[in-house]
Amino acid sequence: MNFAGAMIAAAAFAPDARLTVASDSNPVETTLGEVVAAGRRMGTRMTAAGIARGDIVACMLPNWREWLVVAVAAAQAGAVMLPVVTIYGAKELAFILRQSKAKWLFTPDRFRNVDYGEVVGGCGDLPALERHITTGPDFAALEADGPIFDPAPADADELALLVYTSGTTADPKGVMHSARGFLAEMETMRLMRAGSDDDAVISPWPPGHVAGALSMYRFLCQGTPLILMDQWDAMLAAELIDRHKVTSSSGTPFHLAGMMAAADARGYDLSSLRQYLVGAAPVPPSLIARCQELGLAVYHCYGSSEHPTVTSGVVDDPLEKQLHTEGRPIMGSEIRFVDDAGNDVAPGEDGEICTRGPELFIGYLDPALNEAAFLAGGWYRTGDIGRLDEAGYLLITDRRKDIIIRGGENISSKEVEAVLLGHPAVADVAVVAAKDDRMGEVVRACVVLAPGATLTLDEVRDHFFAAGIAKQKTPERLSFFAELPRNASGKVLKHELRRTP
Repeated sequence: MNFAGAMIAAAAFAPDARLTVASDSNPVETTLGEVVAAGRRMGTRMTAAGIARGDIVACMLPNWREWLVVAVAAAQAGAVMLPVVTIYGAKELAFILRQSKAKWLFTPDRFRNVDYGEVVGGCGDLPALERHITTGPDFAALEADGPIFDPAPADADELALLVYTSGTTADPKGVMHSARGFLAEMETMRLMRAGSDDDAVISPWPPGHVAGALSMYRFLCQGTPLILMDQWDAMLAAELIDRHKVTSSSGTPFHLAGMMAAADARGYDLSSLRQYLVGAAPVPPSLIARCQELGLAVYHCYGSSEHPTVTSGVVDDPLEKQLHTEGRPIMGSEIRFVDDAGNDVAPGEDGEICTRGPELFIGYLDPALNEAAFLAGGWYRTGDIGRLDEAGYLLITDRRKDIIIRGGENISSKEVEAVLLGHPAVADVAVVAAKDDRMGEVVRACVVLAPGATLTLDEVRDHFFAAGIAKQKTPERLSFFAELPRNASGKVLKHELRRTP
């Protein structure tokens, strides 16, 4: 089944599934039936306007009803949905739009003090882009009452969703997913939650990321009630869980701790929350103890934009496994561990984690990236290091060195380094992750100054702002070195930098 077929079937089966958008500027209470009908009207008009099967439709919208409408419209027109993170500046957006050759772009008019007309205007020449539609009258006209035709044909195995990730390169990488793969991911998660037919989900993830997109498509394709916030607010999240009796959520320890503190401060009841999924990040023991008091199972999962869920814990796992492993491979997913040459390591030994399964992406938009990404047989090389324990649970022992995970957001150190090297005071630089109690990790710049130069964090912030880079990528720690440690081939020894104060 393609996305259009899945959405139409879900709307017929669960037309009254609730969508709640908690927002200061754009609050909504509506249903799946209404969203799918509006999206199909918009998709019918897209087809009439020339959007054809396989064309790219970019959506730089927050967690709003309008994002869901665009997703349905793209499926109705046989187009490819391209969600874009709303915090991206002109530099990132321009790269994505040019590489993807997106024909239409949906954005807010303004959101969180950002004028998106200015952002798009700062992108320079975008030869493929035909229309920029902002929320407001133009958007309303596209979804207004009108005819709905049959969906455009689309094969379940062709490109249907394009997600960009920072990866380990300076430029974002376009990760291609088919409808079959994404639907397989959602079906596997549904089967793992067997007996949870009363699910209601609250998602803190921006829909430009694969985790956020999955929450949106789970509503559209399975009719799971969904509560959204267009910006994170721990107090509001706790109140929404109490009001809507939310049963499951996901996030980082930062999100979870904030909700718990808010509930304690205001007396919100979180007892409906049965399970909380965190990524590969340690959960403080004090937070675990608080969750145990509530009967809330907190467990880990492992995945990526390329393979959204490889392993996952479950509610019934022993506490030790929930806390210290990434769970076991989910149904259909396979995992193996190899050495640098791609040969299997002995059982129990650390090796690079390689995966395959029905949820695996179908390749990068830039085909030059695919050769290094796969082994023979379709095994995806994650770049992460780990092993299985004696009970088959995944242990991550190392990970991609060039990624900083700030509050769940992947940041490419190479990209940050490239921007810093454009500052006249910087002669050499390496960027690594620094531990942070609130965000998990933040960006730390290890700088060799040019002769006679000085540099402050304020100057670094001004430099990144002028470069049009998302502020989350701006270094928050600054360390100075006479020279960077390197090996015999000249490669910077980042593991040594991580050990320095």
